[in-house]
Amino acid sequence: MNILLLGSGGREHALAWKIAQSSQCTKLFIAPGNTGTALCGTNIVIKTSEFEKLYDFVKNESIDFIVCGPEDPLVDGVYDFFKERNIPLIGPSKAAAQLEGSKAFSKKFMQRHAIPTATYLEVDATNLEEGLQHIENTSAPYVLKADGLAAGKGVLIIQDKQEAKDALVEMINQNKFGIASTRVVIEEFLDGIEFSVFVLSDGKSYKILPNAKDYKRIGEGDTGLNTGGMGAISPVPFVTDELMAQVEEKIIIPTINGLQKDNLEYKGFIYIGLIKVGDEAKVIEYNCRMGDPETEVVMPRIKNDILDLYKAVINQTLTTQTIEEDERACCTIVLASGGYPEDFEKEKIIHGLETNSLIFHAGIKKTNDDYLTNGGRVAMVSAYGKDIKDALINANASAKNISFENMYYRKDIGWEF
Repeated sequence: MNILLLGSGGREHALAWKIAQSSQCTKLFIAPGNTGTALCGTNIVIKTSEFEKLYDFVKNESIDFIVCGPEDPLVDGVYDFFKERNIPLIGPSKAAAQLEGSKAFSKKFMQRHAIPTATYLEVDATNLEEGLQHIENTSAPYVLKADGLAAGKGVLIIQDKQEAKDALVEMINQNKFGIASTRVVIEEFLDGIEFSVFVLSDGKSYKILPNAKDYKRIGEGDTGLNTGGMGAISPVPFVTDELMAQVEEKIIIPTINGLQKDNLEYKGFIYIGLIKVGDEAKVIEYNCRMGDPETEVVMPRIKNDILDLYKAVINQTLTTQTIEEDERACCTIVLASGGYPEDFEKEKIIHGLETNSLIFHAGIKKTNDDYLTNGGRVAMVSAYGKDIKDALINANASAKNISFENMYYRKDIGWEF
C-alpha cells in the first residue's frame, strides 16, 4: 500500500515510524515531514493546507489512503475534500472536528449527551458584561479558554479576580489569541489529576488505545509556563481497570453514540483529555487527532500492525480488531531549546542523535551533515521499561547522550509516581 501522512512534528515522526514497520507499506510519503520522517519514508514539499496540490500528488503516486496528523487541516475540512474525490483519510469530517476546533461546540456536545465535564459560560462581545459579572460572582481559580485553535496556548488559569476580568477583556476585545479568542469559555475549575485516553473509531465502533499522561509545564514539579508538552508516560499508574470501565461507560460510549446521533462523520483518532476528581473522571477537552508528545509513548506500546487498524477504520470493520498492548511502560522526554516556550535560539548543532534510543524529531533541520535545532521543542527521547520508574531511568539516560547549546529538559517527568 502507498500511504501519505500529513504533518511535520514529533507526532508525525512517531506515526511514520509505526507505519514504516508494516510489511504492507510499499511506499510512505510525508507532507511536509521533517528530518525524522525522512528516515521512515519520503518527504514531499507540500503544505498540509495545500489540498489541491496534495490531491495531484495522491493521483500521481496512486496513494491508497491518507493519515492526517495535525488538527488544522482536519478543522479546515481535509477529510471532506478527499472524501468528495473518493480518497480515504484517517480523521474526522470538518463538522466533527469542531470537537477540537471550538470549545463552545464541544461543551454543548457534552451537555447534550450527558458527558461529565465542568460547568461553563460562553462569552463573546455581545455578552461581555455577563462574563465579567460571572467572574465577580464566583471564586478563584478562574479558567478562561479561547474558543478556537490556539496551538495549545489558549487556556488561562488565573487566581486574581481583577486579573481574570482584565484577561477576559483582552481576549475578546484585544484579540489576545487572535481570532481564536473572539469567543471565550469561562469554565469551572476542576481540582484533580489529569490523564488522556485515546480512541480509534470507524464511525460505528471504537477501540481504546493505551492511555497516557503528559506534562505541560516547563518547570520541574509542574511549575512555570504552559508548553506544548515536556514529556509523557504510558500507562498511567493510577488509571485502574475500574476507572477505565467508568470512562468507557460514561464518556467513550456516549461520545461515539453522540457523534452518530448528531450525524457527525468520524473515522479516526479521538483524544479525550480527562481529569480525575475524587473517584470520578470528567472531560477537560477533546482533540480530533493524537496528542504530542503522547503519540511518542502510545505508538511504541501498540503491538498491532497499524495498517490493519487503519484499513479497519476505512472499511468500518474495527470490531474485528483487538488492540495488543506492549506490557512494558514507555516514557518520553522532550528536549527543548533554552528559553522555550518564550524566545529561543535556533541553529544550534545537535550531537548524539545517532544513539540507539527511540528519538523522534520535531524542531530539527539538516544542513550538510549537521543536524541543527529549528524549533522550541527539538526532539523527543522515548524509552521502554518494566514499569514507569524503569522507563524514566532509561529515557533520562538516553537524554544525557544528546546535547546542543542551551538544551533544556525536565528530569522529573512522572515525578509523582
